[in-house]
Order: sequence, then structure tokens, then C-alpha cells
Amino acid sequence: MKRREFISLLGGAAAWPLAARAQQPMPVIGFLSSYSSSDAFAQYLLAAFHQGLKQAGYVEGQNVAVEYRWAGNEYERLTALAAELARRRVNVIATGSASLAVLAAKTVTTTIPIVFLMGGDPVKLGLVASLNRPGGNLTGITTLNTEITPKRVEVLRELVPTTTIMAVLVNPTNNPANVEVELRQAQAAANSLGLQTIHILQASTEADLDGIFSTLMQQRAGGLVITADTLFSGKSAELAALASRHAMPTISPYREFVTAGGLMSYGGSVTELYRLVGVYTGRVLNGEKPANLPVQQVTKVDLVINLRTAKALGLTVPPTLLARADEVIE
Repeated sequence: MKRREFISLLGGAAAWPLAARAQQPMPVIGFLSSYSSSDAFAQYLLAAFHQGLKQAGYVEGQNVAVEYRWAGNEYERLTALAAELARRRVNVIATGSASLAVLAAKTVTTTIPIVFLMGGDPVKLGLVASLNRPGGNLTGITTLNTEITPKRVEVLRELVPTTTIMAVLVNPTNNPANVEVELRQAQAAANSLGLQTIHILQASTEADLDGIFSTLMQQRAGGLVITADTLFSGKSAELAALASRHAMPTISPYREFVTAGGLMSYGGSVTELYRLVGVYTGRVLNGEKPANLPVQQVTKVDLVINLRTAKALGLTVPPTLLARADEVIE
């Protein structure tokens, strides 16, 4: 055999495994969300998810594909959408921040890895055996957003100390167990603060939101506490505009509510949470088992205050509250 032919043969042999690997199909992520794909806020969160994926070595269209399923804030659709992803045999399912999304995914597969984002305790919900050793096909990120509703009541009362009537906004179609806990804790906080009444208001669609503020005025409420929910996070700008129009002191779990003109927020960063879900999804694609991948508890919460809005509402922010704020918008 001639030397040139031999070198050429060796080069072809070396290139063959690379070519074979390049022809292998890309792994597929199933992304299950309760948001609407047309929602600008959902795309904002999706960018954070992709940032996390990139940190783990994955870029959509280059070395990973993503199948998206959007429920459009209709929680009852989540199980059917999760089943579609299971039939598609995706490599991993990543769920958004509605706890009903991970519950839906859990009902349709016991084998496909699931990376979740949720408020509340995944152990109490039966999703994992423990935070350190999940033990099944699920792991993910959990936040305190549903547990700190009483603190939001307390912070808002500090800003409007003369009010005796407040309201709490919930989505009745969200996880009933979480909603019940939030309301019970909010009522206990109201009692300890000497509030005479705390009204429970419900909204499950964007169309419900305008009527909520009309009801608040009829009830002579002095403040509104918004609970953690994907409908409310996705409509932060709309809620801020309604609160401003009705001159209603309002606190939300989401910083985006304050940057849109809302009064205050107290909660964790949703973009950081979605980034962490992206990182964990990439780690699962890299071969780590959910059973051995500890659930991350994100306990950092930020108090954000919009001083311009407070001034427009005729409110003076106490120096003690300003001192505790992590961010002040002037």
C-alpha cells in the first residue's frame, strides 16, 4: 500500500466516529408551562431558562431541541400537554413555576426525568422522598414564594398603618393545597396585626382582574396582597396599571410588578429561578440522575419599593422600611 493511501485511510478512519456522532439525533427537552407563548413575560423567563441551559453546555438548535407546550393560563390543560411530551419520548421534561405543572408531569411518567420549579414543599406534595435525596425521576428548584404571604401582609400594613381592611388575591384554579395554606397564614397574620377584615378575592383569567379592583373599592379595602401565581406574574404590568388607576396600595411577589409602576414586591427573583431550572435540565442531559440530584431551595427574597408610586399614592415610606429594602426605585 502506498504511503499516501495509508495516511488517507487512517484519516478516514479517524473521521468516521466523529461523523457518526454528528449524525446522532439531538436530545429533546419537553418544556411545559402554564403561561401563554404570546405572553412577553413568558418569553422573558424563557430567556433565563436558555441562559441556564447554555451554562450547562446546551444551546437550542445546536446540540439540543426543545418541544414547547403552553397551557395559556388554563391549568386544566396541563395534564394533556404533559402526556403529549411523554408520548414524544423527550429526554427530560422541564416545568414552569406552577406546581400544577409538575403534578401533571408526574402523573404521566415515572421514567422520564422531570426538573421542576415550584413554590411550596415538594416533600409534602409527595413529589420527592427528601430534598437531599429525591429518590425518583423528579428534582428541581423550590422557592419560598407561597410561604411568605403573611410577610407581605405585614410589610404592606407597615406602609399603610391606619388601614383596618385588606384583601388577598388568589387564583382558585391553582393548587388548592397551596392556596389554602396561603390564605390560612394570611388570616393569621391579619389577626396578629389587628386588622378587622381580610377579604379573599379570586381571579383565574385576565378578564377577572379589572373587576377585582372594583370590588376592592366597594369593600373599602386599604391594601391588596397578591399571591404567587403564574397568571399574576405574567400580568404584572396590567396589575400595576390597575392598582395605579384605583390608587390601591398593593404588594406582589414579583419585582416586575414594581418596575412596571407597582408599589412594592417581596419575593424571590423569578428569572434566577428559571436560570437554575435550565442549569439543572442541562445537568440531567449530561447524565446526572434526578434521584441523586438534591432539590435546590432558593430562600433569598428581596423587598423592592417604588418611591414614585408611594408619593403618587400619598404614602410616606417609614425609614425603617426603606432601610430593609433591597432595592428602591426613585
